[in-house]
Amino acid sequence: MARTLFITGASTGIGEATARAAATAGWNVALFARSAEKLEALAGEIGEAALALPGDVTDLAQIEAAVAQTVDRFGGIDAAFANAGRGVDKPGTEEGDPEEWRQVVDLNIMGLLYTTRAVLPELKKTKGTLLLTGSAAGRRHIKGSIYGATKWFVHGYGGNMAEEMQAWGGRCAVIAPGMVDTPFFDEAKPDKLKPEDVAAAVMHAIEAPARATIREIFLMPTN
Repeated sequence: MARTLFITGASTGIGEATARAAATAGWNVALFARSAEKLEALAGEIGEAALALPGDVTDLAQIEAAVAQTVDRFGGIDAAFANAGRGVDKPGTEEGDPEEWRQVVDLNIMGLLYTTRAVLPELKKTKGTLLLTGSAAGRRHIKGSIYGATKWFVHGYGGNMAEEMQAWGGRCAVIAPGMVDTPFFDEAKPDKLKPEDVAAAVMHAIEAPARATIREIFLMPTN
């Protein structure tokens, strides 16, 4: 039976590229994001192996319902990719927008925690893999970066979850890219990483043999 990957932030960028890569590799893909239209289009392209699940990752009940739908459709979840995230338009603490901080923390931290909570019971059944989108910004200090600080949380939490999941045969990997040419940025970054590069890292982590836990993949653009 085909394995199943649950992806948040699945409608564009890294999430979309990962959905395509996983489907090509024979996985079922459950696609969760706010943009119903984009999700339906992507699921339509992929076909029977895809399930579109429109919803808000900052709402635990919506994530739990999507996980239940995924299990109903595909029978279980073998890997989950907590990928949804955003940056800030106004950087810094003194000049930044406190309301924007709340939105970033809700998505980058609470959304990640809600996703993990919702998928863990299913991953325990399959001894599955949890993937978290970290960042180069979560591995070094950037002047006053609140976005970067949320990614430091992801890296710390990923290590903590790897320790916890190891006890029951599960795995946790942080996928930490540098600059990627995605809609995350207002301007195109054609000389940087492509979403497909990050998707390949995800596939490496979830398809590694059971004896190997890939705890972090840190990839940077060569340029």
